Amino acid sequence: QVQLVESGGGLVQAGGSLRLSCAASGGFFSNYNMAWFRQAPGKPREFVAAIRRSGGITNYADSVKGRFTISRDNAKNTVYLQMGSLKPEDTAVYYCAADRFDTGLRTSRNAYDYWGQGTQVTVSS
Repeated sequence: QVQLVESGGGLVQAGGSLRLSCAASGGFFSNYNMAWFRQAPGKPREFVAAIRRSGGITNYADSVKGRFTISRDNAKNTVYLQMGSLKPEDTAVYYCAADRFDTGLRTSRNAYDYWGQGTQVTVSS
């Protein structure tokens, strides 16, 4: 059983920064590709960023390229999302996800096997 717990969300003004964390337990974290998704009210869950199990190789949605950075610390079983230059349209619940079968840095949510409960990010104008 794998559990993922997100933290670090909050309310910020446009142009500000936040760092989200996702702590994993109960599995083999270093074997999993990891990703962040987000879901705004009334909209489908969308891909944000992904990182390979060993780090280094990443994938980003066009909407966040140059502003967000995904990273991981396998020794701490934690993946991060550093968010900068935040915009009101970044407002969403952000979810951490794990791919245990190494399907690649997929953008579809069905590629991921474990999910956290989400953390709210609100960006005010």
